[in-house]
Amino acid sequence: MRLLLALALLLPLSIDAQWVRQTVNTTASFRGLAVVNEKVVWASGTGGTVIRTIDGGKTWNVITVPGAEKLDFRDIEAFDANTAYILSIGNGDASRIYKTTDGGKTWKLQFKNDDPEKFFDAIACWDRNNCIAMSDPVDGRFPLIATSDGGASWNLLTPRVPPEAKKDEAAFAASGTCLITQGRNTVLLVTGGGDARVFKSQDRGLTWTASETPIVRGASGQGIFSIVMLDAKNGFIVGGDYQKPENRMLTFAKTIDGGETWGQATDANGYRSGITALDKKTLIAVGTSGSDISRSGGNSWTVLGKENLNAVQSKGHQATWAVGPKGMVVKLK
Repeated sequence: MRLLLALALLLPLSIDAQWVRQTVNTTASFRGLAVVNEKVVWASGTGGTVIRTIDGGKTWNVITVPGAEKLDFRDIEAFDANTAYILSIGNGDASRIYKTTDGGKTWKLQFKNDDPEKFFDAIACWDRNNCIAMSDPVDGRFPLIATSDGGASWNLLTPRVPPEAKKDEAAFAASGTCLITQGRNTVLLVTGGGDARVFKSQDRGLTWTASETPIVRGASGQGIFSIVMLDAKNGFIVGGDYQKPENRMLTFAKTIDGGETWGQATDANGYRSGITALDKKTLIAVGTSGSDISRSGGNSWTVLGKENLNAVQSKGHQATWAVGPKGMVVKLK
């Protein structure tokens, strides 16, 4: 009897996490995701599409940004039910930043790239007025733009110590999380291709340092795809080879010193393009071949699901979401 009771108590721990598919009237593929709280979630994707819920997923607004029908919005930063930035990718003027302050009813084009060599990948914000965005390297450096007035103006940064790229090193616009902010002034950028490094600035992009990682690199589809920081010291990166998504080698690493060094831990179960933290120990990583959950800070992983997912973000156990191709939106139950 005692053994049966013990097994019964343990059983929910193995089945308490699963993805629940949401009903969203769109076939857009999503890579941008912003979880504001348990009620408010935004996502962005192909066909100039943005979706939003303000009731925890019971209903969704499907929005096509006027004049952006051919754009692919790979990143979104949202602050409440009304305010969000979106960034589209592509060479030249396909790379743009729009902003809404009325829940997506209207959008203002804030930035349109005029350099054919630049290809913007991601945007990240410290707060609703101060944000930074980055492009793949041009002439061996990652171009950066920033705003301090809510996007009314975006200006090219001229770092005293710039993030300099090695041969064939770039960033992946796969989940909107190759560039993130942390705290009041820190920003981190992760790379792939020719190398797999973590760049860090503690002065909002004016000076940068680079750290080596154990993540696989060398081919165009290999490297770091996503980073999440728990606090100023502890963080995690995931990646792999998106052309070989079942390959489990060198896909995960963590830091305990603010990103100065990255140590390999137990690898996730394949290529992963997004990672998030529900708490200090619980992590979820997602990718095209499925998703994994760790309850040990990445020391071990369990398969969570087989859904094809691109991005994941959490604001706690009751507000964890992921998105993927063909209108895929799921919530963690």
